[in-house]
Amino acid sequence: MTDATNAVLADIATERAAQDAIFGEQTLPDGTGTHTFYREAHEHRRMCDRAFERGEGTFRHVFLEEVYEAMAEADPAKLRAELVQAVAVGVKWIEAIDRRSVDA
Repeated sequence: MTDATNAVLADIATERAAQDAIFGEQTLPDGTGTHTFYREAHEHRRMCDRAFERGEGTFRHVFLEEVYEAMAEADPAKLRAELVQAVAVGVKWIEAIDRRSVDA
């Protein structure tokens, strides 16, 4: 991993520790896998594809596509895989923001 990725993951670990300090360990239902989220995932996939076809794709498009794909998933193993993808896109997006602040 790059130093940039390690720095972002350290920020995430700090945030997770803060969440645990405030809320403790939480065991909540997933709340995913509904037909509504399935439709939303399909729509966000289409919006993302169209944006990139027009040369207008953004991190927002990719991130929301991944988030809605996770929200549409009911199977725990597939949900986990989709969440990993969404979080990885989020990390990549944060790295891009950090690069812009250094380059500015």
